[in-house]
Amino acid sequence: MVLAAAGMFGINGAVSKLVLQAGFTAPQLTLLRAAGAFLGLLVLSAVIRPGVRRLRVTRGELPLLLVYGLSGFFLVPMLYFVAISRIPVGIALLFEYTAPLLVVLWARFGDKQRVRPRLWGGLALSLAGLACVAEVWGDLRLNTVGVVAALVNAVLLAAYYVLGARGVAKRDTLSLTTWAFGAAAVAGLITRAVTAGAGGWEPIADVKIALLCAYVVVFGSILPYLLVAGSLRYLPATSVGILGMAEPVIAAAFAWVTLGASEALNAAQLAGGALVLTGVAIAETARVRLDAPEVRETAGVPPG
Repeated sequence: MVLAAAGMFGINGAVSKLVLQAGFTAPQLTLLRAAGAFLGLLVLSAVIRPGVRRLRVTRGELPLLLVYGLSGFFLVPMLYFVAISRIPVGIALLFEYTAPLLVVLWARFGDKQRVRPRLWGGLALSLAGLACVAEVWGDLRLNTVGVVAALVNAVLLAAYYVLGARGVAKRDTLSLTTWAFGAAAVAGLITRAVTAGAGGWEPIADVKIALLCAYVVVFGSILPYLLVAGSLRYLPATSVGILGMAEPVIAAAFAWVTLGASEALNAAQLAGGALVLTGVAIAETARVRLDAPEVRETAGVPPG
């Protein structure tokens, strides 16, 4: 289930870039994804027991749902789209996948959890890998806006993990994800209303682009989120996180094949990517696992 979701997310990177190249802006694609996923999840919530009752929200839950939705389901995808419109998909995801490192650092210094010393080795490996990916010894050919967007995205993604872990303690995964996409859709509509003067949004007339947009909504959002959530019934969250690191590998390879030389990575960048993923895997296993069931819970799904 995790690997299937990683494959869908990975392919979604190249698909999203094609949609952006067709004329969509990052805010437009973010709104399309959020609104489409919200409507699809509303239907699922209605037909799966206990039905729409699962969508009841108390006043005390609103702040968490709003912040969770705005950070992980609106800003993370939008900044990801900004990043991949300026730098290769694989590189954007490698920067984004430093988020698990930030989560572990938060666990150590924010929640005062115990961690094993190998955390620092994993952090060092990942930083060295990012330096190779960015080729800091050269003229830093990567687009600055794209790199900054990807790094800010990593911080927001880490916040998404932390907030999601709190959210699943109070709500089922389907209703939590539905309302999070709902908050993202509202944010997208507000953004659209504010920026409406910057240009119109024509209906999608090209069948190919419409199919690509459908992939972004169904196979790039709804299905992978549900697959990862379901996988947590069978695997601990640490295993899900490590298996999920197949996404940047799949994304880079698929983008390389479908989008051509602009997505190609040289030997130093490929080696750097391997260092990043190895470092994240080491850091993810550095936390001292407790026996309490809630420690095994997370909402950790990177919205590729």
